[in-house]
This record gives sequence, structure tokens and C-alpha cells, in this order.
Amino acid sequence: MTKVRRHDIDWIRVLVFDILIIYHVGMFFVPWGWHIKNNDIVEWMQLPMFFVNQWRLPILFVVSGIGTRYALSYRSGNEYIKERVKRLLIPLIVGILIIIPPQVYLERLVQGNFTGNFFQFYPSFFQGIYPTGNFSWHHLWFLPYLLLMSLIFTPLFLRWRASESKFIKWVKQLLNKSPLYIYIFTIPILFVEAFMEPLFPVTLALYGDWYTLMLYGLLFIYGFVLISTGEAFWRAVDKIKPIALIVGILIFPILLWYKRNVDSSVWIPILVIFNMWSWILAIIGYSAKFLNNNSTLIKYRNQAVYPFYILHQTITVILGYYLINSPMHYGLKFMIMLIGTFGLSWVLYEFIIRRIKIIRPLFGLKNQT
Repeated sequence: MTKVRRHDIDWIRVLVFDILIIYHVGMFFVPWGWHIKNNDIVEWMQLPMFFVNQWRLPILFVVSGIGTRYALSYRSGNEYIKERVKRLLIPLIVGILIIIPPQVYLERLVQGNFTGNFFQFYPSFFQGIYPTGNFSWHHLWFLPYLLLMSLIFTPLFLRWRASESKFIKWVKQLLNKSPLYIYIFTIPILFVEAFMEPLFPVTLALYGDWYTLMLYGLLFIYGFVLISTGEAFWRAVDKIKPIALIVGILIFPILLWYKRNVDSSVWIPILVIFNMWSWILAIIGYSAKFLNNNSTLIKYRNQAVYPFYILHQTITVILGYYLINSPMHYGLKFMIMLIGTFGLSWVLYEFIIRRIKIIRPLFGLKNQT
């Protein structure tokens, strides 16, 4: 496989992170647990957030697997691992030391657990592990999970990238027989959903988070494997996309009804996985059809997406803190927080992160040559 730039995959990454920002603004208003909460809870927001919650993180790991295959097409294993450490570990450390503490500080102020200023609070950020303590990586959990998966699976990926890989050839043959075989990938993650999800609640703490690691780890592998089949995958996803869309549209309301009315059922993990996988296939398929075009906009957005991800939640929490007890309508609060989060993230990216050479690597950007 030669060096490839898929602009549709770039767009998926950018748009899913945009959805993440909108989702985190929404978390300020819904009854689900989050760092700080608006004084007026908005029940109806749960529906669209529940919908995107079924596939927004899974598709990121699939896309990361796809990106890994492209990266290993022109890098050695050692080069890839060094690049992953630079682009994931360094921003994670910087984020934990600089970006996350203001979130925890404001949360403790709202809870009444601290009354001093931020600089008085900062030393206590390193006392204990969140939520009982203060030390946390909060929304940056994606970085250590992706880094760990990259390190663990690289030896396997190096075997599979070989043109004579029997496993990849077998998958390619299946996809060439029928695009419906792409649903065979639901079987392993169905077992994870059915048997691991009840035993290992999601913690995003890495250690002991076995359900999350297994589910997202398999999806990361799926992205690598599928894209390794080359045109067989793209033909299959092009053919399956209308079926996947219909399946997703039909399954989601059924899943919603089960989640609201049934505490436990063998059908719930089946519905969760088929709904998730169908939306992933539909999004990739229709993105390939409509979004695989180069433009100045996607080049700019693709560069900016990583700094936006790192910065956004701290800005959202700060804005929410100052609006939390305001009597203004929740819709106006939502728009202020949404526009403010995107706007301030852009200002910091455009005029500081992007332009100052020493800062670029701290937010996962390569230095321009």
C-alpha cells in the first residue's frame, strides 16, 4: 500500500470531534453525571445525545485503525511508535499539567470542597486520584488508550501489512463474495458487549477498564484489517451503506425502547452492537461517496482538530461555571457555550498554538519545515 490521503476519513475525524464538542456542551444540561451542571436540567437533550453516543467513540477507534494502516504503509514499526509517543504522550502530559486542572478546580468550587484561588488549588491537583482525589486526565482519556493500543498491536499489524498475509487475504475474499460479510465483525464485539460490559463498568481510568479496552481495541483492529483489504473494503462499504443506514434507522428506536423499559435482556447487547456497526458503516460509506475531496478547508480543519480536542472541555467548563446560576434561557446558554468553545479554541489555535514553533508539539502538531 502506497502513501494515501483519504479526505473522507479526515472529514469523519473532524466531524466526530465537532460532535464531541457539542456533546460536552450538552452534558452541562442533561441529568447524566458530569463535572458541573446547569441550574436548569433539559430532559429532551438526552435523546440526540443518546443517539450519537452509540457510535461517536467507536468510529473514532475504527478511523484510528485506518490511519494506522496508512501510517505503517510508509513507516517502519519503530518510526510509527516514536511518532505515536510524540503525538499522544507529550500532549497527554501537557494536558494533565495545564489543561485539566482548571476543570477540577471549578468542579471543587461548585461542590463547595474548595474556596481559594486556582493557584492555591493547583498543588492539591496531585493529591489522590479523581473522583475521590483531584488528579485526572478527564476528557483526554482517549490519548492513553490509543497509545496503549498502538504499542500493543504494532507487532501484529506489521505481520498483517505484508502482502502475503493469509488473514487479510481471507477477509478480502469474504468481502469480495458479499458485502454482507462485513457484518461478521459484529460477532467478537457482541461477545464483549454481552459478557464483559455487565462485569466491568466503564471507568476510563485504563487500569481495570477491561470492557472499554476490549471493545475499542477490537474496533481499532477492525479499522486496520478492513482498510488492509484495499478496494475490497471500499466496494463492500459502498454496496452495504444503504442497507446499513436502514438497519441503523430501524434498530435505534427499538434499542431506545429497550433501554428505557427493560432492565436486562439478551436483545440489548445485540441491538447495541448492530446499531453501532450499522451507523459506522453508513457514515464511512456515505463519507466516501460525498466527502473524499481535497480542499483548503479540510487541510486546515484536519490540522486544528487535535488542539481543539485538547482545549475544548476546559473552555466549556469555564464558560459553564460563569453561566451556571444565570436565569437566562438554557437555549441561550447553550449557544454561548457552543460558540464560545469553538471560538476560543480557534483563537488559541490560530494565534498561539499554530504559529509558535515550540508550542506546536505540545498539542500534537508537527513542526513545519
